[in-house]
Amino acid sequence: MEAYLRRTAIWYGGVGLLTGQVARSLALPPKYFRLVIHEIEVMGVQSLGVALTAAIFTGMVFTIQSAVNMARFGAEMYVGPLTALAILRELGPVLTAILVGGKVASGITAELGSMKVTEQIDALRTLGVNYIKRLVVPRVLAALIVFPLLTVLADAIGILGGMGIMFLERGADVYAYWNITTYWVVPKDFVTGIGKSVFFGAIVTLIGCYNGLSTEGGTEGLGRATTATVVHVTMGVIVCDFFITKLFLTLFY
Repeated sequence: MEAYLRRTAIWYGGVGLLTGQVARSLALPPKYFRLVIHEIEVMGVQSLGVALTAAIFTGMVFTIQSAVNMARFGAEMYVGPLTALAILRELGPVLTAILVGGKVASGITAELGSMKVTEQIDALRTLGVNYIKRLVVPRVLAALIVFPLLTVLADAIGILGGMGIMFLERGADVYAYWNITTYWVVPKDFVTGIGKSVFFGAIVTLIGCYNGLSTEGGTEGLGRATTATVVHVTMGVIVCDFFITKLFLTLFY
């Protein structure tokens, strides 16, 4: 038990120290804009299929479940606002962060971990290269751009999927559905979800980078680190979602 607590404290401390190093390296030259663009493509374009597929089916299943149960109370007309609020505030940013984040962070861990076990990180240090600026900062900056954009697309696809399934399965009037939804959903509902995605992007990327840079034990250790990254990302997003939600509710509601 003592060893587990010590490892946990070391891990959280390491992630915190890496966050500080990233913040300190942001203003240092060079800027590596080309690497940021490359990471945006790797994280964003290659993850569109995963994010949008999950979003449309989540929107459809949440809508049809809500419609069936709210019909018992004669409140089926409010399915649109309920679905939109759930997707904009929680389902869109959280599911996008977990699915895309797991894919992105495990890839980062595998890439940086392979560099660590083959001593390429040590070679960069020997050459005097700021490896945090070169390897971590571009990924963090790209995540801060990619995750909000993917969340916006996931929100739109999820809401449209819910509206489509209501029309096909329940015979809802699309015009009335849209009017009621836009009446009850306000801009801050959308903004809070996007704000969450910014935090999630940073958390996911920092976890992936730290686990990769701290990989030990050769290829076997690399496999363990990659597996642990998926678990850490999932738990990190879920736990942080609670605290970020409390913060936003205090500030904006």
